[in-house]
Amino acid sequence: MRCIEISTPGGPEVLTPGERPDPRPGAGELLIAVAAAGVNRPDVLQRRGGYPPPPGASDVPGLEVAGTVTAVGEGVDGWRVGDRVCALVAGGGYATVCVAPALQCLPVPASLDVVAAAAVPETFFTVWTNVFERGRLAAGEAALVHGGTSGIGTTAIQLVVAFGGRAFATAGTDEKCRACEALGAERGINYRTEDFVAVVRERTGGPGVDLVLDIIGADYFERNMAALAVDGRLVQIGLMGPSGRPPLDLGAVLRRRLTITGSTLRPRSVAEKGAIAAALRRDVWPLLESGRVRPVVYRTFPLHEAAQAHRLMESSEHVGKIVLTT
Repeated sequence: MRCIEISTPGGPEVLTPGERPDPRPGAGELLIAVAAAGVNRPDVLQRRGGYPPPPGASDVPGLEVAGTVTAVGEGVDGWRVGDRVCALVAGGGYATVCVAPALQCLPVPASLDVVAAAAVPETFFTVWTNVFERGRLAAGEAALVHGGTSGIGTTAIQLVVAFGGRAFATAGTDEKCRACEALGAERGINYRTEDFVAVVRERTGGPGVDLVLDIIGADYFERNMAALAVDGRLVQIGLMGPSGRPPLDLGAVLRRRLTITGSTLRPRSVAEKGAIAAALRRDVWPLLESGRVRPVVYRTFPLHEAAQAHRLMESSEHVGKIVLTT
C-alpha cells in the first residue's frame, strides 16, 4: 500500500510518501480500501512529536477514513465486502489501505460522497461525546464553541442547533464569524476585537451560556468560567494556547454549581468508541442522511501532498475540514 510516513518529528516537510505491506484485518476488524482520509489537529501534534499513537496503533498518521470494505475479520457481523464505510481509527489513515475495528465503523450516509464522509468520524465522535454526553447539553440551552470554523467547531455549531440549542462561536476574522452564523450560530464573535464574555452575557440576557467547548486552555480559562451560567459546564478538548496552569476560583465553582470536565478520544478503548458510534448511528445519522447536518469540506489534497495539507491546517485559513484523497 501507499502511505504517508513521519520521517522524524518536525515540520510538514517530514511527511514523506512510502510503501508498506498491506495490513490484514484481525478478529473484529474490517479492511478498508481508503478513498479519502480526514486531516485533524492531532495529526499535526503527532507529526511534531507531541502526540504519539497509543500502544498497538499504526505509526502512520490519520484518525479517520472513508472507503470500501475489502475484507471482513473473524467474528464481524453486519458488514460485507463492498460496503461503503467511514471509520474512526487510532492511526493508519493516511494510506490507501487501513484496518479499523468494526465497532468504530459506520455506513457512509446516503447524502454524502466518500470525501465528505471522511470528514465525519473524528469531529462527530468528539463533539457527540463531549457536548452531549459529558456536557449534557439539552434543548433550549446555550453553548459557546471556540474555534467555530475548525472541523470541531463547524460540527458543534450544527449539532447544537439541530438538537434545539443556541450556538455562539468565536473566530479570528469577521468573515469567519459570518461563516459560523451561516452554519446556524446565533452570533459569531471575533475574539481579536470583541469580548466573548460580554457578548454571550448580553445575548443571553445576563446569565451566560450553559456550556463552553474549549480548545485553547489556560489563556481562556478565567473568561470561560465567567461566561458560564449557574450550573454551567466547561468542556476542555484541546490545549492550543500557551501552556500554563489556569487559576481556579473554587468558591465560584461552589456558588455557581459549575462543572469542569474534558476528554481525549484517541486513547479510549474500542468498546468506548463503539458505544459512541452506536449513539451517532441512532441519533445523528438520520440528520446526515437527510442533509440537515453536513460536514464542511474546505479543500482536498492528493495523498502525496499531505505536507501541503498540514501547511494549510497550521495556517488556520480554512473553514471546516481538510481531506486527503487517494
